[in-house]
Amino acid sequence: MNSLTTSKARENILRKLRSGLEQAHLPIPFPEAELAPISQAFAGIEDSLEEHFAKEFIQLGGKFIFCSNENELLQNLTALCDAESWKQVLCPEPELLQLFHSARLDMIEAVRPGITEAEACITTCEAMVARTGSVLLSSRQPMGRIASVFYPVHIIIAYARQIVPDFPDGLNLLRQRYGKELPSMINLNTGPSRTADIEKTLVVGVHGPKEVYCFYVNQ
Repeated sequence: MNSLTTSKARENILRKLRSGLEQAHLPIPFPEAELAPISQAFAGIEDSLEEHFAKEFIQLGGKFIFCSNENELLQNLTALCDAESWKQVLCPEPELLQLFHSARLDMIEAVRPGITEAEACITTCEAMVARTGSVLLSSRQPMGRIASVFYPVHIIIAYARQIVPDFPDGLNLLRQRYGKELPSMINLNTGPSRTADIEKTLVVGVHGPKEVYCFYVNQ
């Protein structure tokens, strides 16, 4: 059997590369970005955080519904369920369920063993990131690992106090809420599920919901 040999020239080149990598100390690109306040990300942008989030969220394929208060939220949610002819919508969060049931939204049910399918699922979120139109979710929410990926439609109920300029601000909200016991999973959702793995053709709804709604309650 012939053994593979490495030429002397090739070995010299590899040795120089290894030596260079060990000795290299590359500077951090754009170090000023690390020190700049996060508000500079919105320099020159005239929109409010809510408007900027809505634009980015819609551009990513999400559907944004502005609600002045919880009464308007209930009206808009009822109109959506009627328009889509949804018969079964699940919600794992007790506070939201109490709100929905007080308004007699009977199509919205609590998550129970044995219910494996539903047309949509409603949850809150940890924060909204205005810069990218993303939503922060975590495992500390009821069904936090499942609700946002298992059902064909994900409906997010968010309040004005939850919107932040950028990711570090969202993480600060989590630290304020949970202290040192941060959730074991923090998920950054950016629009409906989509992939272009197969023949570079964009397909929506393969690995998660095909539609994502954000009902923004301005209170």
